[in-house]
Amino acid sequence: MNGYISISFQASKEKIEMFGNIGFPELLIILAVALLIFGPKKLPEVGRSIGKALREFRRTSDEIKEKIEEEIQVDEFKDIKEEFKKDIEGNEEGKKDS
Repeated sequence: MNGYISISFQASKEKIEMFGNIGFPELLIILAVALLIFGPKKLPEVGRSIGKALREFRRTSDEIKEKIEEEIQVDEFKDIKEEFKKDIEGNEEGKKDS
């Protein structure tokens, strides 16, 4: 391995990469800067806050995605319903002409 750390976890048969290809030196620099900015007592609290924010963002984006998919399905059902109505009306007109 070329000195890179890849942190991942398994979620429903799908491998999700957390940090991509951040190398160990880059990760140490990020942690050192965070430690300098927030201090050792605040760092765990900041980490929890960031984790909560990311979970909320993911939950909200999943909800939005579900709503969009529902709207697409509703539009598709409306199109199918209109086509079905047209077919029924065409069949009824065909019976009247016979």
